[in-house]
Amino acid sequence: MKAVVDGVRKDIKAVWYEDGKVMMIDQRELPSRLAIVGFTDHADVAEAIRNMTTRGAPSIGASAAYGMCLAALNGYDLTKAAEEIKSARPTAYDLFHAVDWMCERLESGEDPVRSADSYAQLTIDKCRLIGQHGMKLIEDDMRLMTHCNAGALATVDVGTALAPMRAAHDAGKRFFVYVSETRPRLQGMQLTAWELGQEGIDHRIIPDGASAYYMSQGVDFIITGADRIAANGDFANKIGTFDKAIAAKHFGIPFYVAAPVSTFDLNMGSGKEIVIEQRSQDEVNVVAGHRIAPEGSQALNPAFDVTPADLVTGFITEKGILRPDEVGVMRD
Repeated sequence: MKAVVDGVRKDIKAVWYEDGKVMMIDQRELPSRLAIVGFTDHADVAEAIRNMTTRGAPSIGASAAYGMCLAALNGYDLTKAAEEIKSARPTAYDLFHAVDWMCERLESGEDPVRSADSYAQLTIDKCRLIGQHGMKLIEDDMRLMTHCNAGALATVDVGTALAPMRAAHDAGKRFFVYVSETRPRLQGMQLTAWELGQEGIDHRIIPDGASAYYMSQGVDFIITGADRIAANGDFANKIGTFDKAIAAKHFGIPFYVAAPVSTFDLNMGSGKEIVIEQRSQDEVNVVAGHRIAPEGSQALNPAFDVTPADLVTGFITEKGILRPDEVGVMRD
């Protein structure tokens, strides 16, 4: 992704390995400042996944791969390290896929750093292909809508939902993006809008509750990322995605999901089996260190919801655009 670092516009990744450390952008600090943190222990990487220093299913996967890399370099028991890293967050399938991918290579004697770097690069390569396939859907003067952050920050580089936008923008296409704020963590307002601004892509932030209103005024298609996709095409994504899919169905607006094949959990029959992470009520009740909810009022804070496959127009993957009924055949 392009970002201004120390006054210089340059390309930077969301997570990488450098001089014995796993480096990552601290996404909690954006958009106020671009902060880089480094870790030398896999347990610290697991905590960074848990506390959302790094977020987005593919970036979580790459961070997990680098966490396993550190465990191997430090001589830590790989089975135990795998369990610790997998426990960081329960919903994003890329986390589990990355840990298992690394375990296979580490157990066969492959170099830890080279293996983790390969995993991260594969993620980037897949996202570039997602961008190439998805940009064909974007035409001049279209109005798009997205939810949460599925850009380079969430995917090491390039993005999933934002990849087609980046590719279309680079190709000279002109379009506009509605960015829903994505409460309670505000990933849309703080991260997606920041990325689109860095790229020079025209956009506006809207309250989550305004999505249906703007759909009624004219939206050409909606595109989101995903954290886990079941074999029947049901998918989990940031809370509020299901609402948008229902409204899109009402207005006849195509609804696309962009994700690499590593996000598809083909051992899971339907979305009913997806474990939904329940996060602290303080994310809802407390803003910038100040409690805004009445004392004594408690909050519920599911991090994700599950959107049924029949609300999805297609999945944009590195293999092309798939209909929901084509997901299960990827086993072959």
